[in-house]
Amino acid sequence: MNFTKMQGTGNDFIIIDDFDEKYNNLEKLASKLCDRHYGIGADGILVVRKSKIANIQMIIINADGSYASMCGNGIRCFAKYIWQKKYVLGDSIKIETGDGVKLANICVKNGVAQGVTINMGKYSFNPKDIPSLNKGEIINKKLESDNRDYYITSLLMGVPHTIVFGKLKDYEISEGKFIEHNDLFPENTNVNFCEVVDKNLIKVKTWERGAGPTLACGTGSCACVVAANRLGHTSEKVTVQVPGGVLNIEIVKDEVLMEGPAETIFEGKFYIN
Repeated sequence: MNFTKMQGTGNDFIIIDDFDEKYNNLEKLASKLCDRHYGIGADGILVVRKSKIANIQMIIINADGSYASMCGNGIRCFAKYIWQKKYVLGDSIKIETGDGVKLANICVKNGVAQGVTINMGKYSFNPKDIPSLNKGEIINKKLESDNRDYYITSLLMGVPHTIVFGKLKDYEISEGKFIEHNDLFPENTNVNFCEVVDKNLIKVKTWERGAGPTLACGTGSCACVVAANRLGHTSEKVTVQVPGGVLNIEIVKDEVLMEGPAETIFEGKFYIN
């Protein structure tokens, strides 16, 4: 099986073509490929398939074999891959995801893709959308988890995200696993610890649902900016520093734009037993 490994701000993915849909057990395949000792190693796989409603379809499977409807860093890598392979001609690509069709714009200079901007679509604080068992919006809500009190804000940004504001030094990333599986979230939640530096800069570290600690999370960075803006901490245009690099996020009306890098690490063949 041919594959390409890519990374976006340290969030790494294995991309495989499956236009003929010959891989019918993607969960098992992802677990095998993403194993960092016995496989290639990655946070997840991105599967390229045909689409009836967009230029191309992206299927996301996390390292543990669970399905993800959307991934911000993943879709940037996916878009650059599609552009480099010339599967879609032009610098604007419509990509079908589990969270609807997303528009990717490739920033091209001298024939080279320098970065990718994604329209991440709309966000929602409605607990039914997240989903959450809470009766109302979760805005700065006190939550007791593993004998510690957290003040959380939750929303849907393609996938469920919960944000804890404070100094990053005050939290261990592993604390995210307790919030991820809290009974308040029947389908679990991604967890972001967010430090507001000023109106235009935040720092984020993320515990991803189904992947654990990662160097970056695109949807999580977007969710943090939306939540920070909702609470009055930031403006609509914010730079997000994550362990793996920098993302630029902008809220435009009720939609979110995300700009950041995507790089190919290597290509190869994987022999499936």
